[in-house]
Amino acid sequence: MSNRSHGLSFVLPLTSFGNVLMLLFSVFLASSIILLNISVSLSILINRALRTENRFMYMLSTCLSDICTGVSYYYVGVLDVRDTFDSPTRTFFVVPTFLGLSYMAILAAQADRYHAVSSPFKYSQRMTLSRTVMIIASYWVYAFAIVALHNLVTVGVATQITGISTLAANIVTVIIMIGLNIKLFMIARYQLGREPPSAERESKRASIYLILVVAASFLGTWLPIFCHITACNFLASVCYSFKNEGTDPLRILPRVNAALTPVLYIYGCSPLRATLLKSVWRPCWRRKTR
Repeated sequence: MSNRSHGLSFVLPLTSFGNVLMLLFSVFLASSIILLNISVSLSILINRALRTENRFMYMLSTCLSDICTGVSYYYVGVLDVRDTFDSPTRTFFVVPTFLGLSYMAILAAQADRYHAVSSPFKYSQRMTLSRTVMIIASYWVYAFAIVALHNLVTVGVATQITGISTLAANIVTVIIMIGLNIKLFMIARYQLGREPPSAERESKRASIYLILVVAASFLGTWLPIFCHITACNFLASVCYSFKNEGTDPLRILPRVNAALTPVLYIYGCSPLRATLLKSVWRPCWRRKTR
């Protein structure tokens, strides 16, 4: 059946060159998100040494949620979709949840690095791999429990819950993330400066700087929509909304971040990059050239 029979059409009518480019951009962005995050996920799963480190578990969680974001963007980004509570084309709060899971993973990873740097001895005793996996599983379960709650109550109640919780979460988490960024940088700079040059020191430095860059990238792409939502809530007014998800720059930016994050992981982590090139991309390239 065609899109038209479902009441759906492309994100913009294909009546101009610019509209066609917009459609192609959405398809390219969705494909890039999926391919890049699958590549990083496979690299972590293949390499046993990476799988035994807590930071790579948070990377894997981020990649899995972003893969879902990429797949869902073929729907909300390519087609004429408004993902609101009263929209007939809504995703019942599932698609925004994937973005939220990526946010929680980066925030948890930053807290993990802060704990590791500020209290390395206690961290090594407390934060085992199994506990890290339990933390990751808990916020995945929590996120979809909230989705279930939103879909069980009426649209009016769900809208009120989302408005209040989103406003509070945005303000609190942004402040926490910015504060952690600053404090983590200061602690890392002080402690690493006291250690003699070694491979372990460089590994710690790379790990900390990577999560700082990832968090800064995340804030840069998410702050515009956070500020927009916060301003709308404080003004208690209906803010301007775009025709659909695929033409709203405030909602495109977080999806751009879903493609940018794995690139930062690859660039900033040499063991991950080596595994990716040797065990994931090279075998795929050889198969294509045969």
